[in-house]
Amino acid sequence: MGVPTLFGRLTCWHILLYEFDIQYVIQKVVKWSAIADFITSRASEEYESLNFDFMDEELIAMLAEEAVSSNDEYWKMNFDGASNALGHEIWAILVLANGEHYPFTSRLNFNCTNNMAEYEACILGLRAAIERKVKTLKVYDDSILVIYQLKSKWETKDPKLVEYNWLVMELIKESEEVTFHYLHRKENQM
Repeated sequence: MGVPTLFGRLTCWHILLYEFDIQYVIQKVVKWSAIADFITSRASEEYESLNFDFMDEELIAMLAEEAVSSNDEYWKMNFDGASNALGHEIWAILVLANGEHYPFTSRLNFNCTNNMAEYEACILGLRAAIERKVKTLKVYDDSILVIYQLKSKWETKDPKLVEYNWLVMELIKESEEVTFHYLHRKENQM
């Protein structure tokens, strides 16, 4: 057969392929130094190495500062959710009137529809607002279905969304004023 030291699967493959005039050739070993030399020869002149000097290396824990909103300011919340073949992700961002941003993101570990992901994102943002004791909140999203259901302009008929709608209504009772606003998808880039 040409190669006396073939064993196991390699022998089987060699026998099967020999019938069709196909020859199995053992791959040559590539030396890692050749690969390293190739990569270094292609290095950019503008390359800047990473800086691993951490300012607070001795810092063991960080405590979250409790943010309390005053009565005269309102917060904005944008949220969005996506459910596709790549996964199910949700995100929300709280924005204070002075421009401070508090982003939140999460990956859902269960199968869900886009509308369920939108509701999950809204709940994520509302819980974050409750933790910060936000009293007045303006909520924006690009899902017309979810926004109009939360404004009670459209009835929630899908049994999967009824529980979500109920939970959001319970959460908004924690704040003094929560308003929902539809935002076109191209305007929801935050």
